Amino acid sequence: MSDLKELTVAQKKLGNFAPKLVQLTDDVLFGDVWKREELSPRDRSLITVASLLTGGNTEQLKSHLNLAKQNGLSEEELIEVMTHLAFYAGWPKAMSAITVAKEVFTKEK
Repeated sequence: MSDLKELTVAQKKLGNFAPKLVQLTDDVLFGDVWKREELSPRDRSLITVASLLTGGNTEQLKSHLNLAKQNGLSEEELIEVMTHLAFYAGWPKAMSAITVAKEVFTKEK
């Protein structure tokens, strides 16, 4: 981790606590998987947000909602995904996710 470059999200969250997990996150997940051309970054974000909601992983959802917006998804589209998934993934998971989305989207305004 060089001081000359900006720290990644994984480096900021985990630093030297779990260096291998940071390296895999940066190099493999975001450095390779997210860069593959078979799916657009927008599609990958949509899939990731849906997957995080269905798994009840709201801690990771915060950063992925911001990334999804950077990748071209609107707040309205993301809210609609969560509303739609309430009927497939469960109401409590959707309500937890929408609460996180409200916090993230309101903080930006």
